[in-house]
Amino acid sequence: MISTLQAWLLVGAGIFNLAIWPRFILAIVRDPRAWTGEPWHSSGTSFLWVHAVLVTAAVTVALVVLFIGISAVRS
Repeated sequence: MISTLQAWLLVGAGIFNLAIWPRFILAIVRDPRAWTGEPWHSSGTSFLWVHAVLVTAAVTVALVVLFIGISAVRS
């Protein structure tokens, strides 16, 4: 069983990660290493795609942690 404090820590961790990771992908998209030429008008490099996969995985985990935390707070 998860204590109330642990549940709130999970909620906080989920919210924190949902706030941070989208800002990180914006920084990656603006990085010139992410594109083969002109940003948004050329294809993405492996630098862009690797970070896109990592951010997607991190946001997915953050949503799961947030869901578990909210469920534990409500019970």
